[in-house]
Amino acid sequence: MSAPVASPSTQSLRALDALNFFLADVRDGLGPYLAIYLLAVRGPEHGWNEATVGGVITTAGIVGLLFQTPLGALVDRVVRRRLVVVVAASAVTVSCLVLPFVSGFALVTATQSIASIAGAAVAPAISAITLGLVGPKMFSPRIGRNEAFNHAGNAASAGIAAGLAYFFGPVVVFWMMGVLALCSVASTMKIRAEEIDERQARGLTDSAPDEGGSGASGFRALLTNRSLLIFAVIAFTFHLSNAAMLTSVSQLLTRVVGKDSATSLVALCVLAAQLVMIPVAIVVGRKADVWGRKPIFLTAFVVLAVRGVLYTVSDNGVWLLVVQALDGIGAGIFGALFPVVIADLTRGTGRFNVAQGAVATTQGLGGALSAGMAGAIIVTLGYNVAFWTLAGIAVVGLILYATLMPETKESSGEEFLPAKESAAG
Repeated sequence: MSAPVASPSTQSLRALDALNFFLADVRDGLGPYLAIYLLAVRGPEHGWNEATVGGVITTAGIVGLLFQTPLGALVDRVVRRRLVVVVAASAVTVSCLVLPFVSGFALVTATQSIASIAGAAVAPAISAITLGLVGPKMFSPRIGRNEAFNHAGNAASAGIAAGLAYFFGPVVVFWMMGVLALCSVASTMKIRAEEIDERQARGLTDSAPDEGGSGASGFRALLTNRSLLIFAVIAFTFHLSNAAMLTSVSQLLTRVVGKDSATSLVALCVLAAQLVMIPVAIVVGRKADVWGRKPIFLTAFVVLAVRGVLYTVSDNGVWLLVVQALDGIGAGIFGALFPVVIADLTRGTGRFNVAQGAVATTQGLGGALSAGMAGAIIVTLGYNVAFWTLAGIAVVGLILYATLMPETKESSGEEFLPAKESAAG
């Protein structure tokens, strides 16, 4: 058990800012650029179309989500959480850098599956480091700050990619991955390990007993805590709708404007959304304890549904760029509130990170199925039907949150524990 730290040093807090900035593109791998690379560089002559690309993304996503809960349990158990970030970031980068040297569906899927597994460890590790540094009272605004720097990093790299891709093509994203990975590792090591409170990092309070965590307890949480189970279903719905939208837009742009312009336009789409996410994350972090979680989350679902519908209005590159900026509101809210709601529902249990992993498993399942589903619909029925379908799923999520999910900002986490544990505490 670590001794409580009065307050983290400026060095650790600035290093945490830098980590979120540089790790932004690394933790998600190639993202939408994977679709552009496989469609534009490999192309139909090598057997790649929207359906096969969606198959790679879906398979890699499913492999990654299988590791979400075990990795969350790992983060709960280990003390050297900085090492988790370093290893994960390095694995994602290497897996993506070898992509130009491998061919065939199986090998490409294997590289992206490794990246997906490694990426699954990053979010719970950073959340744990943050909670261990600042404590529960400052967790909401600090998560908002984390997300703001994360989006600023995405925006900066997208802007650089948009400019360089015009001259060098899609290969520029591989160069960027290597540079950002090195910077993220350096930032991680600047966070002082002795300032990360071990109990706080797991979500334990001073009076709560430390009973350890495991992968099984994470899944038991979903079955015994009604609110956590509902939130898991809602997270699944959000990502089933959202995950395929940018990927589908990137594929549409590749068909409409060609491979040379598609990478730059998609980079600008990412840039537009990330620039919007920065103020959204800051506002959500500062106001979540004032306005409550529920009304802010409902706004995210409304914007997500509207975005899906607007994609069907025109396939003009400028129009798609403007609509994609709305992702900054929906995804920005989700990213800032996801760990906050989990922390609400697990406070005092010591299972914050394993619960993050369990809910992220359902979230990842939604994201993994989203790409495959959208790819199949695009090939058989066209882009408009795919976007309408994704928008309809967002409406379902909105209804679920509005009718079933309670406000969680006053939650103590007691519902998370089995009855005898709660009584004993």
